[in-house]
Amino acid sequence: MATSGHELYIGILSGTSLDGLDLVLTAIDPEGTISHRAAMSWPLPDDLRSLCQTLCTPGHDELVRYGTADRLFATVAAAGVQALLEQEQLQPEEIRAIGSHGQTVRHHPDKAPGFSLQLGCPHTLAASTGIDVVAQFRQKDIALGGEGAPLAPAFHQQVFTSSEHDRVVVNIGGIANVTYLPAAARSAPLGFDTGPGNTLLDYWIYRHHQQHYDLHGHWAASGRINHDLLNLLLNDPYFRRPAPKSTGREYFTPQWLHRSLERFERLPPADVQATLVELTVRTMIEGIQQTFPDKVADKVADNSTATPDIYVCGGGAHNRYLLERCALALPAANWQTTAALGIHPDWVEGALFAWLAWSHVHKKAPDLRAVTGASRPSILGAYYLSK
Repeated sequence: MATSGHELYIGILSGTSLDGLDLVLTAIDPEGTISHRAAMSWPLPDDLRSLCQTLCTPGHDELVRYGTADRLFATVAAAGVQALLEQEQLQPEEIRAIGSHGQTVRHHPDKAPGFSLQLGCPHTLAASTGIDVVAQFRQKDIALGGEGAPLAPAFHQQVFTSSEHDRVVVNIGGIANVTYLPAAARSAPLGFDTGPGNTLLDYWIYRHHQQHYDLHGHWAASGRINHDLLNLLLNDPYFRRPAPKSTGREYFTPQWLHRSLERFERLPPADVQATLVELTVRTMIEGIQQTFPDKVADKVADNSTATPDIYVCGGGAHNRYLLERCALALPAANWQTTAALGIHPDWVEGALFAWLAWSHVHKKAPDLRAVTGASRPSILGAYYLSK
């Protein structure tokens, strides 16, 4: 049961890595303070995962495939919610709302007009669980001229801001993004998507070893970084774009990688994996150096004695080789996971969507203008009744 003054919310998403569905149960008080209650990872069936992956690029009969996947994804999410409720011995009526991000299959804020599409029919999820749902969080931001992503910086400010020290939060999911948090929330957070996180790493190891991810980065660590390939990948225009900016796996596709690999036919696959890790590391660090306030960037660039605090979340937090490369690139930084701040790195994004649902219910408007480029703060999401 929720404690007095608290409401229970469940946050749900499947990130760009498509490695499963994350469900996070939180208790949130009237001030928006979150208490973590429980979490669960719920598997995506292989056929649904494959369908989601194919929808990231244009193909035959994709409207029908989208409609089918939309309903199927919601059905799988509903089964995960039921399992979480049973685990925690809760009834649907004890949950105030579900915050569902679903699965992004197309994200094109750069189009005219821009748009973003997520799977996971909110009506189906609400009807199947008996719990009201808040969903479609990106669309309002895009309607106000924003990128629609990343949404995490507002949540990072709510839960990770220090009263004394500036902090950087790095989320390494399928796509990587970074957030700068000024001490004492003296100004709005800054953040943006830096580029690929795990999406190409997961694709490449599955192609060669039929594994969904590179455990601890062992395979990448066995290879050697090819700097010619790395420089070719880094030449993509996205990395030179100024913030605000956002991207997705529909941009950094296997086809995007293979266009560059055509020049490196005899490159050992492990070397490609090592190079892709370096791509993630370099683009994250260059993003911090080029875009964030001078005093943070200068600390990173000159390895001064003033140590910037960097906290990592997302699946990449388990990639030891990737984190070792980060530490080598920024030896002056204090690298930790968000577990040091009270939230396990696997559950930060799930808690984000629980909090966004709370924000919608209580008419709170996160200020993402400095992150997404939206024209004003706004209440994000749409509300779907279960009754």
